Amino acid sequence: MDIIEAAREVGKALQADARYSRMQEISKQCDGDKALQDMIGHFNLTRMNLNNENQKQPHDDDKINNLNGELQDIYKKIMANPNMILYNAAQQEVDTLLKRVYGIISKCADGENPDTADYTPCAHDCESCGGGCH
Repeated sequence: MDIIEAAREVGKALQADARYSRMQEISKQCDGDKALQDMIGHFNLTRMNLNNENQKQPHDDDKINNLNGELQDIYKKIMANPNMILYNAAQQEVDTLLKRVYGIISKCADGENPDTADYTPCAHDCESCGGGCH
């Protein structure tokens, strides 16, 4: 098996992982949540209006401030939606898994033993790492 075939096998394993399946399931829930989709649509429209207003010369600072405030309010509502909370948690689990996979591969590329190489998340204690920050 060459390295590309091995990468495809890793991709298949990722898609078979329960964390990935959960994220996909919750993504479908988000897609079917009309209130969430309406908020996302409103957010996108408000963001477009803000971008358009920022490009105008001269700027209408009051309008820009109002649009910024509206955008922040909509964002808070989106992030407080129960389905979005579940999705963000599921996405974080998949991101953590991907960081670990990448970390193992990266360490192997640096010459570490593939059987023992593993990802060590940043503890934000630079003295314990010795390798410096990213």
